[in-house]
Amino acid sequence: MKLLLIILHVFFVTFTDKPDHSEPALSMRAIEQRDKWKIEIDDLDYPVGKLYIDSLLKSGVTKIYHTSRWFNGATCEMTDETAQTIKALGFVADVEKTRDSNSPQYLMHKHLPSKNMPAEPELYTDGQLRLYNLLPLHDAGFKGKGILMTICDGGFYKADNMSCFRQTQELGHFDFTDDKDDFYGATGVHGTECLSTISGIIEYDYYGAATEANYYLMRSEESNTESPKEMDNLIAALEKSDSLGVNIFSVSLGYAMFDNSAWTLPKSALDGKTTRCSRAATIAARKGMLVCVAAGNEGDGNWRTIDVPADADSILTVGAVGRDSILATFSSRGPAADGRVKPDVCAVGSNAAVISPYG
Repeated sequence: MKLLLIILHVFFVTFTDKPDHSEPALSMRAIEQRDKWKIEIDDLDYPVGKLYIDSLLKSGVTKIYHTSRWFNGATCEMTDETAQTIKALGFVADVEKTRDSNSPQYLMHKHLPSKNMPAEPELYTDGQLRLYNLLPLHDAGFKGKGILMTICDGGFYKADNMSCFRQTQELGHFDFTDDKDDFYGATGVHGTECLSTISGIIEYDYYGAATEANYYLMRSEESNTESPKEMDNLIAALEKSDSLGVNIFSVSLGYAMFDNSAWTLPKSALDGKTTRCSRAATIAARKGMLVCVAAGNEGDGNWRTIDVPADADSILTVGAVGRDSILATFSSRGPAADGRVKPDVCAVGSNAAVISPYG
């Protein structure tokens, strides 16, 4: 008996229109935020057509990962042959492949080990908080109370049971990847460490920058691949945060080079307008979120410059300095392709004090 090998790839399907305008995909908090800042509800706030999604599934699409109301489309899994069938449907404007079966090239880059901090006579975090003049703000009671954040990353290993976090401040978590691991499982510690700089507390040793803020945790980074699909995962996280009425979206991820080198971005694409991911970051900012994006870690590599969505307009692109305020050699440089200054600000990212599940 001969077995037929079926190879599934991932595509972003764009629809021609958005027929359903009955109710915006926004929570009451999000609507109140819009009212507060006088931001009108528009076509981008309404969901994609359910009939279109149902038709995709009936036409051979094996899985819908997520939809995008901002770009009126869906991230779908299907064969190349099915993609041609979908492209011919009357309500489909475009079909773009975003992940293929190329072998992973960036696994070492994605799983860099965490380094322990040397002991200091003061709080581990005082040096970096002092650089931002946050200590007087903390003394005055400004610790993030009333602020709702999203921390979006690749892995939050054991963040659900570490004593340095107050679990009542996490309002939920969402996984926009197709990884099978548990959300708090062994998918990496980078998100946990980033969360600790915001929310972590260890008495007499460590204090985060906004320890009274509430937050959602979101995963958009695939563990074993580097593909444009991850940029659409990030868009899904931005849209979900917008629907929840999030105030600040913090993401320490970026994209430029992929397992399939044909998808590697030309540096001319770093203009904030070319990729969906960067356009989404700009949309999120104009919907009322403060979007904070890492500039990247390519400053001492061949790429050297920023990646996406660090090139987006109206956001805070954050470079890395040491506690002496000197730029870290690894921190990606700007400007954006259209000449805008990047990064916008810098924060301690070299020898930064963080908490991992290991200490």
